[in-house]
This record gives sequence, C-alpha cells and structure tokens, in this order.
Amino acid sequence: MEIYLVGGAVRDKLLNLPVTERDWVVLGETPDSLLKQGFRPVGKDFPVFLHPDTQEEYALARTERKTTHGYKGFSVYTAPDVTLEEDLIRRDLTINAMAMTPDGRVIDPYHGQRDLQQRVFRHVSPAFAEDPVRILRVARFAARYSTLGFTLAPETCELMQAMVAAGEVDYLVSERVWAELFKALNETTPAAFFTTLKACGALARIFPELDNLFGVPQPPQHHPEIDTGVHSLMCLEQAALLSPSPEVRFAALVHDLGKALSPKEDLPHHNGHEANGLPLLEAMCTRLRIPNGFKALAQQVMQYHTHCHRAADLRPGTLTDTLAALGAFKPANALESFLLACEADARGRTGFENRPYPQAGLFRAAAKAAVSVDISAIVGGTLQGAQIGEAIRQLRIRAVTEAIHAYALL
Repeated sequence: MEIYLVGGAVRDKLLNLPVTERDWVVLGETPDSLLKQGFRPVGKDFPVFLHPDTQEEYALARTERKTTHGYKGFSVYTAPDVTLEEDLIRRDLTINAMAMTPDGRVIDPYHGQRDLQQRVFRHVSPAFAEDPVRILRVARFAARYSTLGFTLAPETCELMQAMVAAGEVDYLVSERVWAELFKALNETTPAAFFTTLKACGALARIFPELDNLFGVPQPPQHHPEIDTGVHSLMCLEQAALLSPSPEVRFAALVHDLGKALSPKEDLPHHNGHEANGLPLLEAMCTRLRIPNGFKALAQQVMQYHTHCHRAADLRPGTLTDTLAALGAFKPANALESFLLACEADARGRTGFENRPYPQAGLFRAAAKAAVSVDISAIVGGTLQGAQIGEAIRQLRIRAVTEAIHAYALL
C-alpha cells in the first residue's frame, strides 16, 4: 500500500508552521482491502477511512468530474489505477497539491513549493472553477496567511471573477458559507477574507449587506477613512487585535450595516443608522443561519454602540437603562464582549488606532455600582408589580450617578 501525506499538513510543514491535523492519500487499494485491514469508512461522497490506530483520515486516490452546479455536483472515480498526480491535480491551490512520502520526500508536480516561496495563491488547474466553495477557501487562506505576505495570483483572481459572473457562487449553501466565515473569523487577519471576496466580486453575491457599505461616505472629521466599508474592515482588524472571540469580531464587522440605508441627501450623516441596520442584520443571520449567540451580540453592538461612545455625556438614567437593555445586571451577560466590539469601532478609524477608550471603563464602573445595590428591602416590602421594578431602577440610577462622579475624579 502506497501512502502519502497530502494537503495542508505538507504545506504547513514546509512553512515551518504547526501541523494540527494530517490527511493521507492511499494508492493501489480498494474500499474492501482497507476494510479488511481494519480501517473504518467515514466518507459520504467519496471513500475516506479512519486509521484503526491513529484515527487519522486516509482517502483513496480519486478523480472527479463535474456533473452539475454547486460544490456537491461531482461524480467521483476511485480505483487502484488512479495515480498520485491525478489525485493532486483536482485540488484547489498549488500549495495544497503537494504530497510527502513517509521518509519526508516532497512530491510536487504542480510547483507548490515555488508558490510557497513566492507567497502566491495559485489554482492548480481550470477545474478550480468547478467548485464555488474554493472561492471561500482561498479567502479564508488569505485571512490565515496574509501576515506571511501571501497574495492572490492575477490569473486565479480572474478565474474567481469568471466564476462569480457565471453565477456559480449562487449555488453555495448557507451552512457552507457560515462554516468558512466562522473559520475566517478565527484567523489572524479576518479582514483579508472580505477583501479577497471583494476583489473577485463575490462579496456582493454572498454578503451584499457588507458590500453595500463600500462607497458610502462618513463625516471626515470623525472618519478620516471616509468609506464605511473600509471602516467596517478596519473595525474587524481592531477587534482581531483586541479579542480572539469570533462573536466580538463579527459584531464589530456588522455594526454599521444601517449606514447603507441612509438617504443620499443626508450623507455623509447617518441619523438612526443603529435601528435601521437591525432588519438587515436579521435578514443576514437568517439567510446564513448564523448562530443566535453571534446574532444577539451583534444586535446589541449595532443598537447601542453610539451610546457607549457617548458614555460621558449620558444621563445617569439613560446609562442605567442602557446597561439594563444590555443585560448587564444578569449573572450571565455579554457586557465585556459588547465593550470590546465598541472599542474596536472607536479604533477602527484612520489615525485613531491607538487612542484610549475610557468609555469602556465608565460602563464597567456603572455596571458594577448598579449590580451592588441592595434590593432586598424593596423586594420584601409593600410595593407591587411595576412599582418594584421602578424602585429598583431608581436605586440603580443613584448608584450609577455616584459611580459617574467617582470615575470622573480618577
């Protein structure tokens, strides 16, 4: 049995990066022969098996033929006569189309090592255009490796543009889009995911709510970068520096969706963009089946980020009510995540990247003071119904007022 390490494990090994999982390709075997050796089948669309000892994935060498639109529209051929070169040529990028023998010899028929050295993402063959998921994968690789200097080969970008023009990306299913987006949000430079999609025209088809922000102006005195789309990606960059949380990063990215709806006669101002964006966010999360945790935080940040920015100007009652709306008085809350996303928004502007954000400290101090209020006398007293809630609110407002004064003296 001929066995070769393939794909990402070879790529990362050659880049001297940690290898988190290893995939193997097997030549000269059949499903029956692997079953007899104790391998366990797991592949639905093509023969993939788990090794009986290591539980790593072993796939029979295969070729593919496009049969219809979408990433599942393939017929797969696997047999002992399929060569390693035939198996590798069906892969997406040259840097993922290398194999390694057990003794460490690299087999590189499509010049993946050259493209690794030149830091280029280049498609292996025209068959790249047959699978729309590859556009998302290339964008995700950009999010992972752009810090190493990787760029997209012009001919690969042109091919991706042709795929978009042909409508191939319209066959992407929501689950796959979200899976790639989630991975990209966890990468080092997630903004590169969206700039890559923008470059090939796919952003408008997959994430139209984000694409519509590009070209929308903002007041230059507050936003020297002017363009709202550029600002949104700058916010994502700052969120990635501030937090590893994909929820925080997503919330920072989408918080200004409502600015795309601002009347042209009002530009560059965006009155009411906080509330205007909520239906857009709802539609986006529904279409892509984005988990509720991501949606809930994004809604909070979208609706209340300007409150946070103006923390020092808020009346104690308004600050208290805002904290209540954010769920800050509940044992389990996302206040810290909210504040990180707001800070990313404040820093996601040209020249503001290193500015301090004292508003977060004021919000924290106010929340701590309000939570520490002793409400036992009110709960156990003679007040009824809504009177109890209002009495507790007044106690919290007084505590928040004191916290504001104390914070101002620091």
